[in-house]
Amino acid sequence: MAILLRRIKSLDHILAEADNKDRGLRRTLGPVALTAMGIGTIIGTGIFVLTGIAAATKAGPALTLSFVVAGTVSALAALCYAELASSVPISGSAYTYAYATLGELIAWIIGWDLVLEYGVGAATVSIGWSGYLANFLESAFGINIPVRFQHAPYDLGSAGQVIHGFANLPAACIILLITLLLIKGTRESSIVNTVIVIIKLSVVLFFLAIGVGHVNQVNWHPYFPFGWSGVFAGAAFIFFAYIGFDSISTAAEEAKNPQRDLPIGILFSLALCTVLYIAVVAVLTGITKYTHLSVPSPVSYAIISLGHLNWAGAIISVGAICGLTTVLLTLMYGQSRILYAMSRDGLLPRGFAALHPVWRTPFVSTLTIGIVFAVIAAFTPIGIVTELTNIGTLAAFILTAIAVVILRRTYPAMRRGFRVPFSPAVPVLSALASFFLITQLRPFTWISFVIWLIIGLVLYAAYGRSHSAVALQERAAGAGSTRGS
Repeated sequence: MAILLRRIKSLDHILAEADNKDRGLRRTLGPVALTAMGIGTIIGTGIFVLTGIAAATKAGPALTLSFVVAGTVSALAALCYAELASSVPISGSAYTYAYATLGELIAWIIGWDLVLEYGVGAATVSIGWSGYLANFLESAFGINIPVRFQHAPYDLGSAGQVIHGFANLPAACIILLITLLLIKGTRESSIVNTVIVIIKLSVVLFFLAIGVGHVNQVNWHPYFPFGWSGVFAGAAFIFFAYIGFDSISTAAEEAKNPQRDLPIGILFSLALCTVLYIAVVAVLTGITKYTHLSVPSPVSYAIISLGHLNWAGAIISVGAICGLTTVLLTLMYGQSRILYAMSRDGLLPRGFAALHPVWRTPFVSTLTIGIVFAVIAAFTPIGIVTELTNIGTLAAFILTAIAVVILRRTYPAMRRGFRVPFSPAVPVLSALASFFLITQLRPFTWISFVIWLIIGLVLYAAYGRSHSAVALQERAAGAGSTRGS
């Protein structure tokens, strides 16, 4: 164990990989594209799906404070990510940071953790996307997708009844379509993402403009129906809504000027989305009593429930489809880059690090995760995917905060495009705040997370421990010293 914790990947070697123009990824992303990438993931499932359930079952109108709590925890983590992403501009996000500071074993754990975060998140979002598409086609054009092709086997309906579907084909199809887009190139996918983000932000602003005139302040009372414990439980539940800004750091190796652009993208996307979240929740709970919001499409539902704005509800549904599409795009992008980084380090088979000869994208890892996600989305009921995405993200936040403190001590003179203020106080506070939100999650989530980590450790012991690039270097160095003696 101690040896594996000391098995640290040289920071000089990490930075050299990023600068390798022949083997590295192509740098095509500027601050606008990176900010759009963050917004594309942050504004999606959280605001279009989870707000209603969280208000109805966790916090009531005080969900606005839940977003403040979750946003504060995310802001602390964002400062840490901004420093590390500008200092270590290479694919892999928290995985790479852990490898340079905490050792190979912790790096494997966090990499495996991120695989879970992005994997479960993408499968969940694709199923939600399928539902919004089916509703839109039916309401706008009278087109009904057969039930057996909308649901996985033994899926549950809105009333809790079992639906004997065959496969959720729209969910699988959207994942495969995005997979092809990502293989084509980062620049092309980022352009599509930016356009859809503009549409999505326009729809959110449209909801605020339409809804603010229909707010009934009576609906905000009682403001704390579940007390402060409900506010914190709501923060842990809707933390999914903030997942996204950390995915910007996975694009570090493809940023044109990572020292400047990554902090801009991370901090600005988080700040903008936090303001929009609070505004949307305030209007949402002002239009409709919180007890009526436990529906999968609360934003459009609130507008339609007014009785004379069905057209506005249809427009918002289109925005939700766009929103979930960009979430999928960024989650799958981040997942492929994590696999690419782990494969390049030898912790996973080297084939996952293969780049397309023309587009310079990790097409093997992208195609692999696309097929796996499509199968999961097609045949897995949405109820099976739970808060695992949240716990995976919060665990990554904790280790990222620790990495900031360690890098400050081990590499005090390295170039940092951004520095966390008041370090080490802010990184320590970030780690503690993230752990606090983890304690608000259900025991079932903890147990599932531990099982996932055990599976990962078995894989590491069977393959990664002996095949990693650092391990091979150690053996080569040992053999050389033996011959020399």
